Amino acid sequence: MPFLGQDWRSPGQSWVKTADGWTRFLDEKSGGFVSDISSFCKKDDHNKENLFNSINYDVAAKKRKKDLLNNKAKTQYFHQEKWIYVHKGSTKERHGYCTLGEAFNRLDFSTAILDSRRFNYVVRLLELIAKSQLTSLSGIAQKNYMNILEKVVQKVLEDQQNIRLIRELLQTLYTSLCTLVQRVGKSVLVGNINMWVHRMESILHWQQQLNNIQITRPAFKGTTFTDLPLCLQLNIMQRLSDGRDLVSLGQVAPDLQVLSEDRLLWKKLCQYHFTDRQIRKRLILSDKGQLDWKKMYFKLIRCYPRKEQYGDTLQLCRHCHILSWKGTDHPCTANNPETCSTSLSPQEFINLFRF
Repeated sequence: MPFLGQDWRSPGQSWVKTADGWTRFLDEKSGGFVSDISSFCKKDDHNKENLFNSINYDVAAKKRKKDLLNNKAKTQYFHQEKWIYVHKGSTKERHGYCTLGEAFNRLDFSTAILDSRRFNYVVRLLELIAKSQLTSLSGIAQKNYMNILEKVVQKVLEDQQNIRLIRELLQTLYTSLCTLVQRVGKSVLVGNINMWVHRMESILHWQQQLNNIQITRPAFKGTTFTDLPLCLQLNIMQRLSDGRDLVSLGQVAPDLQVLSEDRLLWKKLCQYHFTDRQIRKRLILSDKGQLDWKKMYFKLIRCYPRKEQYGDTLQLCRHCHILSWKGTDHPCTANNPETCSTSLSPQEFINLFRF
């Protein structure tokens, strides 16, 4: 007997719903053992109507699916549930194998990029996929990847924020594609080579758009950053987690240039991102015999990964192995689901699908 929930009707066969249940219906030309086709049509009009409705439904469903997966479509393939079951094992009742492409299609990244708390997380995830995981994505997942990337670029063009971050992402993706397209004979990418060349042209166009951005100064006559006391300016600068932002801020005004060179500022930045052991291995002395924390920072980021911090992340439920965004309801049977969730970094998300 089939176990509960199993679909025992074999694919590729026609079935007719009768008063006694579902009955297999085969054409004579197919070599099936059922030859009295008229018997199914003569029983009553209900069975006949049921058969043709079933056929029409299958044709319509296949057509909708084909249109949805068309490469020319600009919309992302959405699922009703915004969570996905992730597990490396399978049982008779549950298919546990899940790919990175499936998770990328199922989780709502298009909406996530509109949330400032999740934006950097999604961008970092897109960067990691661009570096090493493009070939593990299915065709529809690769199309979704490009659609989400286009939405990210459009958001940056409108908001004029995170420009450098997206420039680096596009450059990483373009470099990876140049390498993969050269090996297209080995079937490392899904789809026609012309399609990928077109996508590379789109990336170059986005890069050009970002390079042409002109930051407009807002017409604001109130208190500016330089009007604040020096202690407050330093306190705000200490909140910047990227040394390149400090350098850029120092180029705005001569007074900010002096503040951006503060040794204590760069020392705290080094201690935030790196361990004491890592710092001791990359000591640099200035001409005055003091530690040059600024030079040490830029040397350390070339040797070690920086500390990542995000406002919101994807979470994995340890009880039911379901992956979702924080605050997304999922069918968890735990008494207290909140205590079962573990936040995942972008790299940990990628590692979930390495079998």
